[in-house]
Amino acid sequence: MYTRLKRAVLMLCGVAAAVIAQETVGDKFTVPLTDPNRPVQLQVSLHGARLTVKGGAIKNVVVESSYKPEEDEDREDSGKRHGLRRIPNLSSGLSIEEENNEVTVSSGRMNDASNLHVTVNVPSLTSAKLSLINGDDIIVEGITGELEVSCTNGGITMKNVGGSVVANAINGHLSATMTTVSPGKPMSFSSLNGDIDVTFPPDIKANVSLKADMQGEIFTDFDVKIESQPAKVEGNERDRKGRYRVTVDRTMRGTVNGGGPEYTFKSFQGDIYIRKKK
Repeated sequence: MYTRLKRAVLMLCGVAAAVIAQETVGDKFTVPLTDPNRPVQLQVSLHGARLTVKGGAIKNVVVESSYKPEEDEDREDSGKRHGLRRIPNLSSGLSIEEENNEVTVSSGRMNDASNLHVTVNVPSLTSAKLSLINGDDIIVEGITGELEVSCTNGGITMKNVGGSVVANAINGHLSATMTTVSPGKPMSFSSLNGDIDVTFPPDIKANVSLKADMQGEIFTDFDVKIESQPAKVEGNERDRKGRYRVTVDRTMRGTVNGGGPEYTFKSFQGDIYIRKKK
């Protein structure tokens, strides 16, 4: 049985293309697509590092990494290490796989992954699922598709993206500028410890769910019709000491331009800004 599948697995175990510039080394790999005329499905999962995804008029995927090793003097020079010099591992440790236009980029754990910057250049029609754990920021620019972005210890910046977005920044800001939106697709923007700032085309139609806890506030230049509805009770119970407690949900709900799919905005310790694209 003949199956037309192309599979490319690139294990970056060494420095295939080292570029020395101010003690910085880097890898660059071009990943051919099974069908360059179809949209790309990109999945990136990194531990540490800084991630940038850029869309453009290209027919393949290009993965670049730059890495600057830590200086020896930054490490404690005592005990068994006294008088010895560390030999840095200059490999990015990335694994890249392509199958049927699905491209996966992943990395293992590194002692100093905060010095690693990974850039993925993709065709402009690309859906992406991006995850960064214990790293820096995620930057996404110039792509259209279904975008799912998660960052635990950094911010998320999305510039000139289209389609639909589900984004969650645990300990950082979240900003997005959307050129187009997918009709009928719900979206979600959330941050635990940072502001949320999202710009939409002025003609979006959406039902909005808005919640800013703690000292956060919500600002917009859209004409949001806030719904008048009974308060939603989140908790209704009696504790072990016999005290009865009711907790009321602070979420506000409304519509923009007559309503549409659900757009959720939630920040625990930050403000929420929802803007019209000028």
